[in-house]
Amino acid sequence: MHIKIYFGDKPVFLCDDMNKELSEILHHPDAVFVDEITNPAIKSLLHEIKKEEFHAGVLWNKDLEALKKVFFKNFTLIEAAGGIVQNNKKELLFIYRLDKWDLPKGKMEKGEKADECALREVEEETGVTKLKLKKKVGETYHTYDAFGKHFLKITHWYYMTCPKEQNLIPQTEEDITAIKWVTTKNIKEPMTNTYPSIKDILSTFFDEP
Repeated sequence: MHIKIYFGDKPVFLCDDMNKELSEILHHPDAVFVDEITNPAIKSLLHEIKKEEFHAGVLWNKDLEALKKVFFKNFTLIEAAGGIVQNNKKELLFIYRLDKWDLPKGKMEKGEKADECALREVEEETGVTKLKLKKKVGETYHTYDAFGKHFLKITHWYYMTCPKEQNLIPQTEEDITAIKWVTTKNIKEPMTNTYPSIKDILSTFFDEP
């Protein structure tokens, strides 16, 4: 099992098993492998990530939960939730924010459950109503720096459906400037200008039976 954490567009994998994908990544000359749970080792990796030539990192330990605990200590954790929204014509809902196509999502409020947050954020950011929650698809992880701190955001993703007949209203105070329904055959358009974590979660969604 593994989780993938993005530092910009560079991935770092925390894993308890080396599968084919991870083994192939380590063949790259600028990939970094760490197999000890110590703060110096992890801080050394975090330093390597800042280098332009850094390709990817793989941290292995047989106890994945222990590895996550030590790694996560280097960040302020933020939990968020969002929606992969499909209408009755099988089109997917995308938002355009900060010059990137994205999926509606936002931070969880105190005491809020992840699925409740996902529904609320989709409604607030897009104006879409009559949402029906179907299932959880997975999580994505990415880091960012703000206010002199290092943040790690964990986003919980849910599949939900709704009618197409909607009055789409972009939440401009959240820097959303456009919203649109996208057919499966046109999915390449937003995918050429989005975040790697969005590509990953949509890949998971489409690969499910």
